[in-house]
Amino acid sequence: MQTAAALHSCDFRVTGTIGLAHGVSHFLQLAIPPLFPLLRADFNVSWTELGFTMTLFYIASSTTQFLSGVVVDRIGARPVLITGLFLLAGGTLACALAPNLIVLCALAVLMGVGNGVFHPSDFAVMNANIKEHHLGYAYAIHGVGGAIGWALAPMTSIALSAHFGWRTALLVMGIIGLLVLALVISQQSLLHSEKAHAPEGKSFADTADAAKSTASWWQWATVTCFFFFVFQTLASNGISSFTPSILHESFSLTLTFAATAVTAYLAASAVGTLTGGVVAARTSHHARVAASGLIVAALMAASVFFVTTSSLLLLTCFVLMGFSIGITGPSRDMIVRSVTPKGSAGRVYGFVYSGMDVGSTLTPPLYGALLDHHLGQGAYGLIAAMLVLTVFTVIRVRRPASA
Repeated sequence: MQTAAALHSCDFRVTGTIGLAHGVSHFLQLAIPPLFPLLRADFNVSWTELGFTMTLFYIASSTTQFLSGVVVDRIGARPVLITGLFLLAGGTLACALAPNLIVLCALAVLMGVGNGVFHPSDFAVMNANIKEHHLGYAYAIHGVGGAIGWALAPMTSIALSAHFGWRTALLVMGIIGLLVLALVISQQSLLHSEKAHAPEGKSFADTADAAKSTASWWQWATVTCFFFFVFQTLASNGISSFTPSILHESFSLTLTFAATAVTAYLAASAVGTLTGGVVAARTSHHARVAASGLIVAALMAASVFFVTTSSLLLLTCFVLMGFSIGITGPSRDMIVRSVTPKGSAGRVYGFVYSGMDVGSTLTPPLYGALLDHHLGQGAYGLIAAMLVLTVFTVIRVRRPASA
């Protein structure tokens, strides 16, 4: 029989492994966008064409996300997670050798397929292995892993490319992904998840329980959570992926300062997520927490346009934006968990988090077009509007009685 200390250690190892895998997925998501100015010059293409590369990435990720959730519910999360991490890291390595934009686009699709497995796999593992009173903290560590990955990516890719070129930057980042893959494989015995089982002698598709499970995960609250991720991602990806280009091209700030602003935003988001984990573990009012953080973030985004003449005020806006968005993360995940029927974690998290990929798919052409038409000054007004729409989705979520 496992002791309390052993169970606590298991929670810690599962949370750490999943948090690290999630962190490297976000790290590699932002391997390419900070290199856009160099890629634009090297391949002689437009901002919109470069944005299309990431559009393909997120289309592939969105398509894979729900499908991988179905697979997770059938065979378990472990093989799905390991396969996805291999594709994402291997695709990044291959991008370092891309001779032109067409090849880079094809490899972005491969990376997107790998990226699509993380949320359904991660949450299926955490929900199956972590004790309920530790889940708020586990979700926070998971979110912080992603935020740290995002925070490290711009300064890593920009610093490496400045000294060794963009190809070396992608090569090094891909190798980091493979090292994390090796660590995840070493801990794979911990990464089991609940699977949907049919009674003995029957196929899954033939059972009434399967039909009930398939129908019960699809509900209005689930769809509302999906749109939450669409709108929030349109805002947060606009900040993390395009702030260097927008501040440099439209506000005449240096690329180094712009990268610093993104890093400050993402680091503050990590701190906010940790704080949000404590809050989520100690309150049942998760919708209020999420809505409050999003409102503050929207106000900060709207303020950016007015403070670009002051570096200190500008950085303060980005720090408050990041912290406010970060604090909503664990409460957001608790909201999703509250509408997830037992045995459907893969499908529900795969579906609602595919909203993140839909938002990410729309982000590059939208912000790329603003830059191409010299309208980058309006980007933070758009970001504020997306955050306000996200508040309305939080208000509309209601926990169904069946959950």
